[in-house]
Amino acid sequence: MAEPAPALRMSTAAGRGTLAAAVLASGMAFLDTTVVNVALPRLGADLDASVSGLQWTVNGYLLTLAAFVLLGGALGDRFGRRRVFLLGVLWFTGASVLCGLALRTDWLIAARLLQGAGAALLTPGSLSLLQSSFHPDERAKAIGVWSGLSGVSTALGPLLGGWLIDALSWRWIFFLNVPLAVLVVLAALRWVPESRDESTSRTRGTGERGRRFDVAGALLGAVALAGVTYALVDAPGRGLQSPPVAGAAVVAVLAAVAFVLVERRRGETAMLPTGLFGSQLFSVLNVFTVLVYAALGGFTFFIAVYLQNVVGWSAFVTGLALVPMTLLLLVGSPVAGALSAKIGPRLLLTVGPALAAVGLLLLREVGPGASYWRQVLPGVALFGLGLTMVVAPLTASVLAAVADRFAGVASGFNNAASRVGGLLAVAALPLLVGLSGTGYAQPTELTAAYRGALLWCAGLLLAGAAIAAVFVHRPPREG
Repeated sequence: MAEPAPALRMSTAAGRGTLAAAVLASGMAFLDTTVVNVALPRLGADLDASVSGLQWTVNGYLLTLAAFVLLGGALGDRFGRRRVFLLGVLWFTGASVLCGLALRTDWLIAARLLQGAGAALLTPGSLSLLQSSFHPDERAKAIGVWSGLSGVSTALGPLLGGWLIDALSWRWIFFLNVPLAVLVVLAALRWVPESRDESTSRTRGTGERGRRFDVAGALLGAVALAGVTYALVDAPGRGLQSPPVAGAAVVAVLAAVAFVLVERRRGETAMLPTGLFGSQLFSVLNVFTVLVYAALGGFTFFIAVYLQNVVGWSAFVTGLALVPMTLLLLVGSPVAGALSAKIGPRLLLTVGPALAAVGLLLLREVGPGASYWRQVLPGVALFGLGLTMVVAPLTASVLAAVADRFAGVASGFNNAASRVGGLLAVAALPLLVGLSGTGYAQPTELTAAYRGALLWCAGLLLAGAAIAAVFVHRPPREG
């Protein structure tokens, strides 16, 4: 049985309500990716955390989000995208409350792991709802608005988080999710239509059940990511050749190889059908995603701590300094999405990362007593402009590169790729630039690490630009 033809329009109440639910939900997940970075100095002092504790606070969330976001997309395709989306919203909100109540670093890390698992259910659902619900003529516009407003929540995180941290406590950055979740649930129940990929429920031509639940794939993916994250985070303290670090690295490699073999054997019944990679464009865009989001993750991890502990700004002023990115994403993402639909994604995906890299190189020179207007704003604006040129075209191109019935899986994998990029950057950069222990509280040590990290991030962006210039082309038109 084929899915009913999508028919929602942006001009209808149901279309606007569906878009609002998707934007608010994904906004919560994206917000909690960035807002924690501003809280790291205050959180670290309050809970007496080391650099590795701060890394795990960020990466605990990214780890389960990246590991299970594929499963979230596949579950939505099979059991109903709205149903799984709502489950994710409720799960994420409960875990957010646990984060806000944490009294120790290990408690906070455990809650962040749970929070990431909830985000893995709602994040791909928010995008696949748009892909499966809106009329094909309006998908690009809806995705452009979603990308812009969701991107705004990512950039808004430092500003809102800084205000809450200074006015109340770092705990309120998590409690904020409760009222937002109430709005999402009400909007979803009222306006969002249910949809699923019928071919995942019944084998074509028969009345029998098709796919089984891919437990092995989900667990192997999680183990691979956990192993590499542990190895990178603990290497500075234990040494690269210590048994725990080396053992974690070996486990990660073995689990990754096993994951590929299991998914290839299962074919289209896999959580990640390897046939998707028959599309060169889909494969290239996801490599590009890892590179660009690794740069974004590394930048956001270092910049908020650096501006507070070296430049001497408050949490709120630090967030305020990054507002231009918010404005650029808000205004520019729908325009970038529409432009990409007309001229193809290659130019935007090439120029965008290159501009962002220039912005990071300018921000490397920021130091104590820096002038915001002369030294911080130019770099932030260029980075934001570059990011604006990337987000909407990348999202639309990834979905257009595969068949509609794989919308949930494709969006899930692309989300996983973006989170893996951030995860690896936050895990690896402190090791690469020599930051460990309580070095984030020492201005001299942090300055050297910050400048080295931004150089690495600029290199990743330039590599992404080169890949886009050579390999990205216009996605095929839908039939």
